[in-house]
Amino acid sequence: EKLFLQASNPGQFENDSDALWQRGHVPETVVYHGRVGINTDAPDEALVVCGNAKVMGRVMHPSDSRAKQNIREVDTNEQLRRITQMRLVEYDYKPEFASVMGIKDT
Repeated sequence: EKLFLQASNPGQFENDSDALWQRGHVPETVVYHGRVGINTDAPDEALVVCGNAKVMGRVMHPSDSRAKQNIREVDTNEQLRRITQMRLVEYDYKPEFASVMGIKDT
């Protein structure tokens, strides 16, 4: 079964050999094998959104406590010793990145 998508440049999805979009194994899902850009034609990560994003529902992240179990307190003295071994840095964004991302204070 073919999946049809509307693109801003309609000829982009005409070649079946370039079909990177597929129906997912889970119902009501779509899989894209490559990078996806929203408001950009040069995404440099799996998903790049240039602009605001609205989420109606939950955003789950591996750091979310809802995705973890066996959470326990640790020895704070040992953790402070480990923190003192960390490499801390300061940096400025490259001007070309800052301008694309709308960052005024680099």
